Amino acid sequence: MTTFTETEIQYMHSQKLGRLATLAPDGAPNNVPVSFRYNAELGSIDIGGFKLSGSKKFKNIERDGRVSFVIDDVLPPWEPRGIEIRGRAEAIQMKVSDPASEQFGDALIRITPEHIISWGIDTHPYTRNSRKVERA
Repeated sequence: MTTFTETEIQYMHSQKLGRLATLAPDGAPNNVPVSFRYNAELGSIDIGGFKLSGSKKFKNIERDGRVSFVIDDVLPPWEPRGIEIRGRAEAIQMKVSDPASEQFGDALIRITPEHIISWGIDTHPYTRNSRKVERA
């Protein structure tokens, strides 16, 4: 069973940036743009970046893995579309040994979806497709 619909996966492949929201130590939200890739093998979202392991978002996730991740855009004249992924993230230190991993640097944030909300992808731009993700 796949986590995302085929249309949602195609949409994610067409986008370059998303916004990751984490929780700071005082409970305040921290929302930042990040590069990402869909991990088809795990049905997860992998986030990387330069010196990621020293970033506030990485440290926030080490402490509290609850996150929200949004990928969105607007088609002309005004057709919003996007995906919000709520779930648990893990902060993973890694060795860079293959060229595909180098763009992600010294670490990786992996989001395991628990709830997916999309709009304008499999639905009309103002109609939500909201569902919980069931894990085996």
